[in-house]
Amino acid sequence: MGGSGSKPKGVWPFSSSGAGGEAPGEVNEQCLARLRGSKNATPFVFTRRSSLYFDEDGDLAHEFYEETVVTKNGRKKSKLKKIQKNLIPQGIIKLDHPRIHVDFPVILCEI
Repeated sequence: MGGSGSKPKGVWPFSSSGAGGEAPGEVNEQCLARLRGSKNATPFVFTRRSSLYFDEDGDLAHEFYEETVVTKNGRKKSKLKKIQKNLIPQGIIKLDHPRIHVDFPVILCEI
């Protein structure tokens, strides 16, 4: 099923690139050495992009709707029309508590 190509090395500093025959102590030492040597290798996330938007009035929400009145066959019917123009994203927000990065390849709790 698999191809016979070479395995690419991982970009993530915590991943081990050793073979399966190594002793577990050697792999842990290698991962710790990579952790100490890299300055940007933190498993925590402190900010995220907000999914909220500001409208023209300065209101903050996920979605904005405008009520429109449609006349059809002499009957008035009101509909909600979604507004997608003139919305400004809230931007990057700071998290109250740090989160663990989704690509952090370590088992936190083994049961």
